[in-house]
Amino acid sequence: MNSTPNKIITIEIAYYQVPLEEVLSDAKHGDHTHFELILCKIGCEDGTEGVGYTYTGGKGGRAIYSLLNDEFKPLLLNQDASQIENIWDEMEWHLHYVGRGGLVSFAMSAVDIALWDVRCKRLNKPLWQVAGGANNTTACYAGGIDLNFSQEKLLNNIQGYLDNGYKAVKIKVGKENHREDVERVAAVRELIGSDVVFMVDANYSLSVEQAIVFGKAIEQYNITWFEEPTIPDDYLGFAKIADNINIPLAMGENLHTLHEFGYAVAQAKLGFLQPDASNIGGITGFLRVAKMAEENNLPLCSHGMHELHVSLLASQAHAGYLEVHSFPIDQYTKHPLQLDENGRAIAPDVAGTGVVFDDALLDQYLIKHS
Repeated sequence: MNSTPNKIITIEIAYYQVPLEEVLSDAKHGDHTHFELILCKIGCEDGTEGVGYTYTGGKGGRAIYSLLNDEFKPLLLNQDASQIENIWDEMEWHLHYVGRGGLVSFAMSAVDIALWDVRCKRLNKPLWQVAGGANNTTACYAGGIDLNFSQEKLLNNIQGYLDNGYKAVKIKVGKENHREDVERVAAVRELIGSDVVFMVDANYSLSVEQAIVFGKAIEQYNITWFEEPTIPDDYLGFAKIADNINIPLAMGENLHTLHEFGYAVAQAKLGFLQPDASNIGGITGFLRVAKMAEENNLPLCSHGMHELHVSLLASQAHAGYLEVHSFPIDQYTKHPLQLDENGRAIAPDVAGTGVVFDDALLDQYLIKHS
């Protein structure tokens, strides 16, 4: 490639382990003591820089770092940063044979988000405008990783969400005895009243039959969605659950290719779709799933990384709910999430993705850098 302002001339990769204030648990991932953050900084010949990232619940981050540093960095150097869609396709096929989905999708995401940061900065526009421009706010909910909390602590946590202005909440389920989950759901509904939106998330811990039993037991509590009741690979199992309970189903965080989303939309009888830009190939992947949701009349929701997803959901007219996640990545950024007086999340109105990491806060947790 000849000299051009868009030419990628530098790529830096950084890997962090960020401790959580307390141990957070769910039914399948177990205890979370920290989250991993992997940053990708891309520099262009004209001096424009973009920062992308992905994250994990505490495992696999070193492998993602290696994929970015050893596989994608040589592939991307000297390419045209403006050719985002072409680069996305090239990355996907570059490692498709050995890593379709999974860790490769996480690594792709960090690169893609960095390229979108460059695109938005060149346009001098915020991401919500460039990605669709439908709105600059979105409905949201506070989603806790709280299965290990006592009922008293769970209720105190939920009350904290309400005190902070949230109009919707989600809790984890998946106790060994489902009656304990039912009791917790009942207690939360009693606390929040009838007007607050309420979801539950089993983190794919139940069998189809268990999910049906539990779903029927909590129908009376006006549940907006039942998230990942069973393993995400069992699309027909989801459909069977959907046919037997009166609660819409939601999934997406464990679908890491567009094909998986296609199968889920076609077979699983979902009520909500929840892509995560950290593992579906970044903003490009997220927007491709967004189009899929629109074509199938499904509300577009999100999982994790609310500091980025707030702009993506706001940009889409068919947005459902933004998950405000328990991994507080935005505590280490310069534009942490804010709610308006109606409990809606506000997209950052700055050029770029709106996710600007505060190095002074984050550098203490740096493990590797290249």
